[in-house]
Amino acid sequence: MERWPWPSGGAWLLVAARALLQLLRADLRLGRPLLAALALLAALDWLCQRLLPPLAALAVLAAAGWIALSCLARPPRLPVATRAVLITGCDSGFGKEAAKKLDAMGFTVLATVLDLDSPGAIELRACCSPNLRLLQMDLTKPADISHALEFTKAHTTSTGLWGLVNNAGLNDVVADAELSPVATFRSCMEVNFFGALQLTKGLLPLLRRSRGRIVTVGSPAGDMPYPCLGAYGTSKAALVLLMDTFNCELLPWGVKVSVIQPGCFKTGEESVRKVDHWERRKQLLLANLPQELLQAYGEDYIEHLYGQFLHSLSLALPDLSPVVDAIIDALLAAQPRRRYYPGRGLGLMYFIHYYLPESLRRRFLQAFFISPCLPRALQPGQPSPTQGRVQGPDPNLGLSPTGAH
Repeated sequence: MERWPWPSGGAWLLVAARALLQLLRADLRLGRPLLAALALLAALDWLCQRLLPPLAALAVLAAAGWIALSCLARPPRLPVATRAVLITGCDSGFGKEAAKKLDAMGFTVLATVLDLDSPGAIELRACCSPNLRLLQMDLTKPADISHALEFTKAHTTSTGLWGLVNNAGLNDVVADAELSPVATFRSCMEVNFFGALQLTKGLLPLLRRSRGRIVTVGSPAGDMPYPCLGAYGTSKAALVLLMDTFNCELLPWGVKVSVIQPGCFKTGEESVRKVDHWERRKQLLLANLPQELLQAYGEDYIEHLYGQFLHSLSLALPDLSPVVDAIIDALLAAQPRRRYYPGRGLGLMYFIHYYLPESLRRRFLQAFFISPCLPRALQPGQPSPTQGRVQGPDPNLGLSPTGAH
């Protein structure tokens, strides 16, 4: 069968010029995704020249190019203008870096911190413009939240409130759910769920008036059963479901709701202080465990958990910009996503979680995060745990949180 002649050099020049114009209009970012897409398109072009008639090849290449541009192009964004944003948990981590970046972009930033004299608060005062205002707030204290609502109304009378970034969170125990005090579950819910709920509900009249945005930092631990993060994960799961509910209910008002599920990032202060903090939490957990549980699991079991947890923290990504970029996109994109997944390996994690058998999901999470050893009572040669022993301190007492921002 005779094949049609491939387009001449002049025709290809015209096609290339149009493609270049489309690339410029698409506002693409030069990086590995774009280079990989161009390489795949070049390989597809080579195959099409050899396997398809010219018109069919052009149709395939045009469709592939359009799909690639749609996936890689940065969506159009709204102007910053005089928009005001409230961000919680700006003492460190994502909140602090987002506050700095949004302030540099020209936003009016209201940043809440747990302590106005914390290193993060001092840094924000030193490096940000007068448009950034700091406010002390503890999400476990209704009076603090009420004060933050009044503060926000007073400082957004001329601009309105465009966005709320629910970033503050608490996790103060790393242990099996059986070993974690019920008080810790309550503390995580108070900060990660009830505090965010009260603040969001209080600001909804302002956000409905501006047809603004709600951006909430969740966690993959709220989607997957991460080992030893039961208290934290369940509170984040409740928070994300709440935001999905808001997303449906606020749609007629024009308020868009996004949830950011970041991977493992270094969000705390310097590593030495972080290690000291988790060492204190471990010792407090051991001191308050009932004797029966301590004998069944063993102190070595808990030491092993905390050792693996600290090792996973040491492998966390220090560059927080992917999460900050996701927050900015959720605030300014004309059509923001409902979910953002910044971080390394999250696509693989979610694929395994949704599509592979439960046994493989469990093994992957243990290999990725914490792989518990056998509790003492299950180790070979150990007698069965004795029932009815004298109990130690009440597991629902002690282990009070160090604070919530």
